[in-house]
Amino acid sequence: MSTSENHASPADVSPADASPADAIVPDTKDWTWVLERPCPECGLDTPAVAATAVAGMVRDNARSWLAVLAGDEDGLCRRRSPEVWSDLEYACHVRDVFRLFLVRLDLMLDQDGPLFPNWDQDETAAAERYWEQRPQVVAGELAEAGEALAAAFEAVSGEQWRRTGHRSDGARFTVESFARYLIHDPVHHLFDVTGERV
Repeated sequence: MSTSENHASPADVSPADASPADAIVPDTKDWTWVLERPCPECGLDTPAVAATAVAGMVRDNARSWLAVLAGDEDGLCRRRSPEVWSDLEYACHVRDVFRLFLVRLDLMLDQDGPLFPNWDQDETAAAERYWEQRPQVVAGELAEAGEALAAAFEAVSGEQWRRTGHRSDGARFTVESFARYLIHDPVHHLFDVTGERV
């Protein structure tokens, strides 16, 4: 699922008509570049984000997703084009990003330089059938996951910000850069859904 193509989609297509598990184009980009320069699409200046501000940004972002999920259910489940997630599917993804990053943050704080287990976001979307999930349930789960992640970042202090972790593709993070890298994902996907830049 490519975030760079989310607005090149004129027609509304229901997930059922789109064969959702097969229609999404996998996102193979390395998004770590957002740690070096502002995102031209969503407008977030990730390099300027203070890691200590990320907890509050996670909470703010989660609240925005709850507003999205309070919309018309049919509209939430409708894709703008077959290869682009619906608003509901994006919300499911953000919920799972919050959950995943909490696991990875815990690994970084508990282990020395851990290697993160791989995660395929598109495989997860298909396996969990994002398009069939209930918006009200997702809203509760997203709020819970966002609060747990925000609280975990709030508890980080001192030298913990310098602890490290690694992805299998060679990307290396400190807890500080990991926090800034994280926040771009839900912010960018909120832009994908609302079209509103930060």
